[in-house]
Amino acid sequence: MIYENGKVKNLKIAYIGGGSKGWAWKLMSDLASYDDISGDVYLYDIDYRAAQDNEIIGNKFKGIEGAKSEWNYKAVETIGEALDGANFVVVSIMPGTFDEMAFDVHTPEKYGIYQSVGDTVGPGGLIRALRTVPMMEEIALAVKKYSPNAWVINYTNPMTVCVDAMYRAFPEIKAFGCCHEVFGTKEFIIRILEKIKGITGITRDDIKATVTGVNHFTWLTDVKFRDMDIFPIYKEYCENNFTDGLTEPSADQNWFNKMFRTADMVKMDLFKRFGYIAAAGDRHLAEFCDGNWYLKNPETVDSWGFGLTNVDWRKERLAERLERNENLLSGKEEVKIELSGEEGALQIRALLGLCDLVTNVNIPNRGQIPNLPLGAVVETNAAFRTDSVSPLYTGPLPASIYPLVSRISGELTAIVDAAVNRDLDAAFAVFTTDMNVNIPLDDARKLFDEMIEKTAHYLTMYKK
Repeated sequence: MIYENGKVKNLKIAYIGGGSKGWAWKLMSDLASYDDISGDVYLYDIDYRAAQDNEIIGNKFKGIEGAKSEWNYKAVETIGEALDGANFVVVSIMPGTFDEMAFDVHTPEKYGIYQSVGDTVGPGGLIRALRTVPMMEEIALAVKKYSPNAWVINYTNPMTVCVDAMYRAFPEIKAFGCCHEVFGTKEFIIRILEKIKGITGITRDDIKATVTGVNHFTWLTDVKFRDMDIFPIYKEYCENNFTDGLTEPSADQNWFNKMFRTADMVKMDLFKRFGYIAAAGDRHLAEFCDGNWYLKNPETVDSWGFGLTNVDWRKERLAERLERNENLLSGKEEVKIELSGEEGALQIRALLGLCDLVTNVNIPNRGQIPNLPLGAVVETNAAFRTDSVSPLYTGPLPASIYPLVSRISGELTAIVDAAVNRDLDAAFAVFTTDMNVNIPLDDARKLFDEMIEKTAHYLTMYKK
């Protein structure tokens, strides 16, 4: 890469999962939105044809209205070609297919276990982790071989597991994981300020918060808008808008609306219980708590104003994305520049020294949360500067939420231990400790064995 007149040229970005029908398109638009970075993006995917499609789509961003920089996109057939000499690596893969996701999410329903997402904890999240760890190890070792000094930006879930696995495979890797759930909570706070204080025109950058916890179970322990303490305002909103999970049942049969609707009741309930702001969507937060609180059955879920994952809907949505892919390729739909709200391009600029940035990321605990184990992957704020991501000290987890967060941190560390050792017996022991697996041990064994069998072709490296 070349620094010239305050700009960086000839960057090389390797995109692992470069056939993505979503994240890749967002990054293409975001990269073209800044005038101080430019270069090449190498697209690697196990589906080479999908990467070739994104090569065509990515190169359509050159010179269009709103494009401030030029990027060249190239699909490659090997991970080595993508990574060789890369300055940055973006990882956005799917550990399996929607068929495996369906097994993860819906098999436990036979035992009365319901999952609102199924990608981080719960039976689905843990089985997904067993598939994911070998994949992330392979990627990390390839980075070590071809681009050991590159910064690695991970978007893949389960986020904590992915980042942990990469650091175990290559301890010197410069990797961090990005998640937008905290952004959504800041938007919720903005709506509260508008409603209670009549303040308008606020952006999420105006909300300054101390972030702590683990991915998808993050918490805000201090929040300010300018000199205004948000906690009393948040408390007032919860007192006036909380209805003990007695929202009206959803009559809408549209799966998108049913899955992604939210009354933010789980957030408010957790605030009333523990006194701190839970900073993720309700669908995620519910899975980290006792299964009887929010996920006892579909009726309970509905009463709390959120929805369960429906994988059939996701399959239908994939068909729509594939249709859009064809439209973008043919020119029936034109590409356009619009910022996605994700921060990958901004993080790249900060790491190149073009700006400073403080944002929440997932990295190993270096003492930023002193009452969680060193090395455990946590989510906190970090300062991005030239070739540096420095975690910001949050202080100890407050006593009220420590038991919940430390338990989840231990569970995720333990499932990575089991996966690294390719030990299904150890994985089953972790499985039985999950707060959603509140069924008799014999049933837990049957469920685990059935779920393993349904994803067995991804687990051939594991000991029987």
